[in-house]
Amino acid sequence: MSEEILINVTPQETRVAVVENGVLQEVHIERTDNRGIVGNIYKGKIIRILPGMQAAFVDIGLERAAFLHARDVRPCAGVNNTSNVNQPSINELLHDGEEVIVQVVKDPLGTKGARLTMSITLPARYLVYLPGNQHVGISQKIEEEAERQRLRDIIVSAIDDDEAGGYILRTMAETATEKELINDIGYLRRLWASIQGRIKTVPAPASIHEDLSLAIRAMRDLVRDDVEKIRIDSRGSFGKAIEFANEFIPELEQRIEYYPGERPIFDLYSVEEEIQRALDRKVPLKSTGYLVIDQTEAMATIDVNTGAYVGRKNLEETIYKTNLEATQAIARQLRLRNLGGIIIIDFIDMVNGDHKRQVMRALEKALTRDRSKIYLTEISPLGLVEITRKRTRESLEHVLCEPCSVCEGRGILKTPQTVCYEIFREILREARQFDTDNYLVIASQIVIDLLLDEEATALMKLQEFISKPVQLQVEPLYHQEQFDVVLT
Repeated sequence: MSEEILINVTPQETRVAVVENGVLQEVHIERTDNRGIVGNIYKGKIIRILPGMQAAFVDIGLERAAFLHARDVRPCAGVNNTSNVNQPSINELLHDGEEVIVQVVKDPLGTKGARLTMSITLPARYLVYLPGNQHVGISQKIEEEAERQRLRDIIVSAIDDDEAGGYILRTMAETATEKELINDIGYLRRLWASIQGRIKTVPAPASIHEDLSLAIRAMRDLVRDDVEKIRIDSRGSFGKAIEFANEFIPELEQRIEYYPGERPIFDLYSVEEEIQRALDRKVPLKSTGYLVIDQTEAMATIDVNTGAYVGRKNLEETIYKTNLEATQAIARQLRLRNLGGIIIIDFIDMVNGDHKRQVMRALEKALTRDRSKIYLTEISPLGLVEITRKRTRESLEHVLCEPCSVCEGRGILKTPQTVCYEIFREILREARQFDTDNYLVIASQIVIDLLLDEEATALMKLQEFISKPVQLQVEPLYHQEQFDVVLT
């Protein structure tokens, strides 16, 4: 398996693409004015206790109050989360107006506020630090007992007698040297000391600590041994990546490359095209079968269809081959679209029991490279498979699109901001290929208004960069996603 990570950085957004054997598998997007907050630590204030839900709403300084369940309150550590037996009431744990230190475990999704925990964790390259919890744990994916014992001995010997914190060894820690682990411990101790200083001085509600930028997090969390290259198209971000690698992941330095090419890096790998396809409901299969993917508030559904595929032998064989091919496409689409929560797969009904087992085994194998925690059931008599996939951030569709005001939410379209950034990229693309005096952007009223208002500074910087003026023209008949860049 050959894997590359591509990082595209602009002043407005950072995009990370994971490409395996030349095929896009994951896309992560972080916009400058709307960064994800998972991993951020806040000093919050309890504003409402909900005894019936065993939860509390917490003001952490965001637009919507965040949600804290009783089992995520520190005194509940060690209580079985699947049972309410002997679990203290939320009224016993918290009270209105109380100040709490919390960490975000789920971004705000739709109309829901962020999900919080009081069990703080601080990740590094090989370790996760657990302040106030002296537990030493090891990732279950490290299976060799001798290696688990080696790692445990290193951490236990490095912990000070007066240290009020524990560690979890991440999967990446396998084969890590003692020096590398000790460096991680030193970094985490310094980070936690800095956080404690802010906790003592800032009033609630306030941000105490923000996680790393997406480009740096990608190197920390997404890089595996089979990643051959990490290519970055921003010189500034490249420099920061090298500095981070020098300090924390020196073995990565040789794999980090600056991409100065005239052709956009996402165009080079056809990533832009794949992102566009990932917004479509219909996903074609090589056999001419296809998937239909729909997202709702509560779940996502994936329907498998044979299409025009008629097979070579009989109907059962045709159905089996289509379902088998669909397993690979489904695993990829889950990662690419970042579908989370409950996912229902409607396979084409199969009569042969052996075929059902082989399809399920193929699906399980295809899901092994997914970084999110996944649970799946066997095929039901109706041909349905239920999957739960841990969701910590918005799906790709929700990041790039918004409900259509014209069709009252029955469909989706790209946000004006997304269209603006596409216009910027198109102008840069044209500027690299053609010599012209100026550019004329023809778009809908809402997009032109955004270019003249919130994106005016970005547009001005773009004109300075290409040394050519950009004129704007409203076309009333254009819908929100439609635009043209004309060379004049």
